[in-house]
Amino acid sequence: MAPSKNQEREAREARERLRKYNARQGVHAHQVARRRRDNILGLAGLLVVAALATGTQLYYFTAGPGMPKPAPSSSPSPTATPTP
Repeated sequence: MAPSKNQEREAREARERLRKYNARQGVHAHQVARRRRDNILGLAGLLVVAALATGTQLYYFTAGPGMPKPAPSSSPSPTATPTP
C-alpha cells in the first residue's frame, strides 16, 4: 500500500525542519568559535600594548630624557687641610 499524501507531506516537512535545525546549529557553532578567537586575539593585543607601554615608561624614566639629573652628594668628603 502506498503512503498517503498527508504522510508524504509530513515526512517532507520533517526533513526540511531537520535540515534547517542542522544549519542553525552549524551557524551557531561557527559564531562561538569566531567569538572565542576574537577574544583571544583581543587579549593578546592588549597584553602587547601593555608590555610596550610599560617598557617605554621604564626606559624613559631610567635612561631617557625623563631620567633625574644627578644631584651633588651631601656626604662629607676629605679635603686637603693645610699643615702648620
